[in-house]
Amino acid sequence: MKNLFLIIGLILGLQLISQTEKPETVAVIHTTLGDITVKLYNDTPLHRDNFIKLVNEGWYDDSPFHRVINNFMIQGGHDKNGKVDPGYTIEAEILPNHSHKKGVLAAARLGDQANPEKRSSGCQFYIVQNPRGTPHLDGGYTVFGEVIIGLDVVDKIAVVQTGRGDVPVEAVTMTIEIVD
Repeated sequence: MKNLFLIIGLILGLQLISQTEKPETVAVIHTTLGDITVKLYNDTPLHRDNFIKLVNEGWYDDSPFHRVINNFMIQGGHDKNGKVDPGYTIEAEILPNHSHKKGVLAAARLGDQANPEKRSSGCQFYIVQNPRGTPHLDGGYTVFGEVIIGLDVVDKIAVVQTGRGDVPVEAVTMTIEIVD
């Protein structure tokens, strides 16, 4: 009888925990080529909360995707005036359950030589576009979300004509809003 009460107590406790877990935040990246809807992972709270903060402050309003490489990724994060750094980095939240599959949202960072702790940029992010993903980046960069609607838009951005430094010849800009 004692074991039965223990089991029932454990089940009720687990149900209570699962009911109080915060749902994942959803954001829409409105671009000049269409919308990309992403969900932000709860198990990378430093990156999630920083992204939400920057969105709410308007950091990304009218900012460009400034690095685009077809069959690799699209990258944004400058503000509309070209500022590339908000003045801080974020502690790495690299988790083995988040791999670099197509559509993941991840934080850019300086290379290992300058950044052995793998701290993330305070504002720069990329979305993997390669259909096979980019597994060579696993364990090196924080993945903090993924595209849930709009992979076709990611593909459209990835094929725009680029010039020096993989910068699009015609700007592809974005504005991001938190919707949930």
